[in-house]
Amino acid sequence: MTTPTPYSRRIFLQHGVTLASMAATIPQFIQQSALGMLLGGSGVPEERVLVIIQLGGGNDGLNTVVPFGSREYYAARPSIAIGGPGTPRDQTGQALVLDQAKGIGLHPNLTGIKELFDGGRAAVIQGVGYPNPNRSHFTSMDIWHTARTDGKGTGWVGRYFDCTCNGTPSTEGAVAIGQAPLAMMGETQKPIAFESAEMFRWLGDDLHKALHDPYQAINRAGSLDGIEPNTQMNFLMRTSLDAQVSSDRIRNAVNKQPLVAYPQSSLANQLRTIGAMIRDGMKTRVYYASISGFDTHGGQLGTHGNLMRQFGDAVLAFQNDLKAQGNDERVATLCFSEFGRRVAQNGSAGTDHGTAGPVFLLGAKVRAGLLGEHPSMTDLDQGDLRHTVDFRSVYAGILEDWLVAPSAKVLDGAFQKAALFRA
Repeated sequence: MTTPTPYSRRIFLQHGVTLASMAATIPQFIQQSALGMLLGGSGVPEERVLVIIQLGGGNDGLNTVVPFGSREYYAARPSIAIGGPGTPRDQTGQALVLDQAKGIGLHPNLTGIKELFDGGRAAVIQGVGYPNPNRSHFTSMDIWHTARTDGKGTGWVGRYFDCTCNGTPSTEGAVAIGQAPLAMMGETQKPIAFESAEMFRWLGDDLHKALHDPYQAINRAGSLDGIEPNTQMNFLMRTSLDAQVSSDRIRNAVNKQPLVAYPQSSLANQLRTIGAMIRDGMKTRVYYASISGFDTHGGQLGTHGNLMRQFGDAVLAFQNDLKAQGNDERVATLCFSEFGRRVAQNGSAGTDHGTAGPVFLLGAKVRAGLLGEHPSMTDLDQGDLRHTVDFRSVYAGILEDWLVAPSAKVLDGAFQKAALFRA
């Protein structure tokens, strides 16, 4: 089975004359993208894609990347700690060893991540957080989304597009499955967002048949003829036309069968949709998916274990799908949560809001392995872990070395970039 080859500037130049002759029938946003490629583009490496997965609710980092070599870990969590080689516990499963000498492993249900790790396709970044941590879900998530410790302003991904697209919105540049996250909101850039591809369409026909003809007239080729540019009417007509083309493209893409089997879960369904859009050759540079339920204040073991299995199995299927497509070297996947949990378990066999936690970066081009230092289990900040890696250094590494963008401008400040990718 052959798979579509993503467009590149080189391919476009080979066929530029043909596409230019079709300009009268090509939507505005595609014309703008084509022109950018002919003129050298906006500095955005069109071959590369970033996928972001949000673990919503505050993932328990200590039971995800397990310090099984720490006595303090087991003392603080008498009934919910994950066992490991040489530890007295096995009722909660044995951690999957990442580094025996350092006593670090993965939750036993993260077999998918372990397979990627062993295959050189996963980086586990330890102790990621920020100074003066906030334990509010909403505020901390805003901090991660804006890359600002006050949580104010536009999103860091949105600013990336604002900076690299010179203030011209990239219609298909960013796609979110579900609600549009703050991270993807820029001054000019706004993402496409939809719960399901089937619902991402014009619904007027469902309301009344009389709406069909007027809407189709708007979306016919040449519908902008005679309308003054830079007017509100031109903007509305162009937006409608662009949205229709994007809708058709996305729904056609996701109707194709994936090249590998995906498990049955919400996250897996989202990643299957994203995989289909990547395979279809869409020019989207950043995709966003999420999985919730990580606010494990009580009865954590079962709930968190199920989430770990869903997460690990879904990302393994996604990475294998990308490999089968031949797209694994052009896609990097970032997985994060707004904060970790407290070191000590609470009285309900769960954990309360904490601070630093692990971040995962997946893909064929990542600098695979255990990165950064695990936070100290003895030098705590009022019962919480002290972060060892600033999350903005992770963003800086992705911006500079993957998306090839000026991180200081996007992040509103200079942060030492983390070395996250192979040369």
